[in-house]
Order: sequence, then structure tokens, then C-alpha cells
Amino acid sequence: MTTALIRRHTETEPAPLFETPGHLLDKFIKDFLQPNKIFLDQLHKAVNTICTFLKENCFRHSTIKVHKIVQGGSAGKGTALKTGSDADLVVFPSSIKSFTSQVAERTSVINEIRHQLEACQQEKNFEVKFEISKRTAPRVLSFSLKSEDLNESVDFDVLPAFNVLGQLEFGFKPSPAVYTELISLYKSPSPLRGEFSTCFTELQRNFVLSRPTKLKDLIRLVKYWYKQCERKLKIKGSLPPKYALELLTIYAWEQGSRAEDFDTAIGFRTVLELVTRYQQLCIFWTVNYSFEHEIIRNFLLTQIQKPRPVILDPAEPTGDVGGGDRWCWHLLAKEASEWLFSLCFKDGAGNFVRPWNVPAASQIPIIWGARMPPTVNEMFSFRSRGLLE
Repeated sequence: MTTALIRRHTETEPAPLFETPGHLLDKFIKDFLQPNKIFLDQLHKAVNTICTFLKENCFRHSTIKVHKIVQGGSAGKGTALKTGSDADLVVFPSSIKSFTSQVAERTSVINEIRHQLEACQQEKNFEVKFEISKRTAPRVLSFSLKSEDLNESVDFDVLPAFNVLGQLEFGFKPSPAVYTELISLYKSPSPLRGEFSTCFTELQRNFVLSRPTKLKDLIRLVKYWYKQCERKLKIKGSLPPKYALELLTIYAWEQGSRAEDFDTAIGFRTVLELVTRYQQLCIFWTVNYSFEHEIIRNFLLTQIQKPRPVILDPAEPTGDVGGGDRWCWHLLAKEASEWLFSLCFKDGAGNFVRPWNVPAASQIPIIWGARMPPTVNEMFSFRSRGLLE
């Protein structure tokens, strides 16, 4: 497809991605995927107004205070699409004093937040349409912010959570005690696995937000591709979460480029080729937790020996968004294999671009702390899984 053909499409009717040549992908992202800057500004103002109102008014007739409100999801990370994006507003009230009390207290907290959101809706003026969902759920409250002029919107989930990280400064690691407590709860017979990802929203957001603009645009492109696959495949099986594809995109860039400016077609091809190699994927980061602490190290070694794909949440190690055979990676891999022959991966001369050379598995750092070095059986296991050279 030529540039002239792409221009014929309106902003609400994107050109087919499959037919867009690789050297025009940056234009495709700019024209069809990036949210309008006017809407982003309106969104930012509206979210600030809502957060300020909630902090000042929630529980004002009690001793309970709201420590902080953190915006997560694609809008918080800077990877939102023009349409159909989501975001989280995670509210950290003082009444939630532990992981387990998060479960016990959340219904009453959500009821209070709903009351205050309705008051905010009545008392404040917004440049966007502010709609609170009438759906009631014990774990989450939803609302949307829409621009009717620009036909753009973001759906928000409001979630109460335990402020386990405190007032975390950007770039600082949490105390290992945060993770040892989480791991202990995860390993207990209590049915609370996966309940506490929201407590780490700030770290999840910062992990993506700090990345170069072009990498966030590549994430947008991968998410757009994923949504096309999702529409086609949803009746056949449950696909892995979008977050897994976000992390896979970051991993591909870290291992293959690390440049602030790179060829989008090459990055996109690398991600799709990693998807086709899903049975080899074992990916983790040590930016927030590491192998240095014995309890965390032993847990990580257990996590990375699970059936692949394994993709650990860089914010909290109990979250494996790769999920082994939990999701239908084979369906996504089949789509990725077919897409590798699309025009997306041809350069201006009509030649297929070559992907970055990226291993399918992260390497275990040789840091064993006070523990004895790994046994021969452990070393053999790690090598057979591609975790050691």
C-alpha cells in the first residue's frame, strides 16, 4: 500500500495493518493509534480533578485517610490506543492495613468511593463526558471518560489496595520484606493467589512509563495487532493477557536494540517471532526483586522452572503472565506465523527486514549470596531450560 492509499483512510477508519509496508508503520501509529493530544490533555485534567476530590472527600467524617491514588493501565503507562483503552485508579486508604485486610475491607471502600464519585460528577465540570458504570461488583468500580467530539474514550476501574510500598520514590527497590510476605501468602493454602497485583501498580506503571517514546509506540502497535487477533480468535480459546505482550515487547527491545530510535518493522517482527517461540519463553527482570535474598531466590528458581511460557511480572514475582498452558498461546503463535509474511515486514525496497537476535529466555545472574552454589542437577536443569549458557 502506498502513502497515497493510506491517506485516503480517515482517522476513524485505519488502513489495514497487514497491508501497510514496514517503512510506513511509524506513520500508521501516528495517524491511527496515538490518542489525540487534546483528548490526552482533557483526560489528564479530569483524572487530576477526580483524584483530588477523592483524596479530600473520601472518609472525611472518619479517621480514615487516602494515602495516595495511582493511575495504572495503558493510560497511566503512556501506551493507550486511540480507542478502547483502559486504565486503573488504585486507591490506597489507611483502613487497609495488610494484604488480607484488602480482601475484608474492599467492599466498604468501594461503596464510599462510589458515593464520592457520584458527588464529584455533580459538583465538578469536565471537558469530557464522565459516566459511572451502573454495574455493581464487590471488587471494582468502573467509570469512563469520553470525548464525543473526538470519538475517543478510556474506561477506568477503581480498585482499593494495601499500601505495601508506602511513598515509593521513583527508581528505588522495595524492601525484600514486601516480597517475602507476598510469597508466604502465595504459598499458603489461602485462596488469595493473584489478589494483590494492584498493590504493585506503581511499579508496573513505572516499568513501562520510563521507556523511550518509540518503544511505547511499538507497544501500541503490538497491542493493536493483538486486538485484531483477539476479535478473530476469541471464540476458539482464551488468549494470554495484553500485559504479557507488553512485557514481551520490552524484553525484545532490551535484548535486541536498547536504542531510543529504531526500525519499527524490525521491532514488530522480533516480537511476533518471539510469540511463535512461546514454548521456549522464560523471561524475568530483577529491577524490583532479585536472587540475592534467599527466600526470594528460592521462589524465583521455582517460578522459572514452571512449564513455559513463563513471563514474570517485573513488579511482583508471584504473577506469571506467561501462564504455561493456562492460555491458548498456540492460537496467537499461529496468527503470528502467518503475519510474518505481511507487508509490515518489508522495507522501502521490498525486502523483508531481519529481526533482532533475541534469546527466548532470560539468563540467571550468577549471584548465590550465602547459599551454596547450585547442585549439578540444578545446573543441568537450568541449562536444559536455556537459563544458563
